[in-house]
Amino acid sequence: MAKSKDSTTKNTGTAKTATSNSKPAETTTKARGGIAQQVTPSAELGAIVGKEPLTRAELTKRVWDYIKSHDLQDANDRRQINPDAALKQVLGKDQVSMFEMTKLINQHVK
Repeated sequence: MAKSKDSTTKNTGTAKTATSNSKPAETTTKARGGIAQQVTPSAELGAIVGKEPLTRAELTKRVWDYIKSHDLQDANDRRQINPDAALKQVLGKDQVSMFEMTKLINQHVK
């Protein structure tokens, strides 16, 4: 006598099933913070990275693109930035470290 599949299969209750209470997918209105936060650059910083709102990550990328395209890193110590006239309006110093630069740039965003 052959048994049917229904009689040999046991339901142990360990299988996970979808419930009707599951949350829908997140939308674009999700709260953002840290590096993903949207910021608006000041007029001085906007001359370098643009005036439209952008994320902190994109802001940092654009500042570094500007530094590299204008060859503003110190030749002997690449961690030091020698700002040109436009960047000096934002940083306020003749030379800053790349770590201090982030702090100074954050003073120019809303």
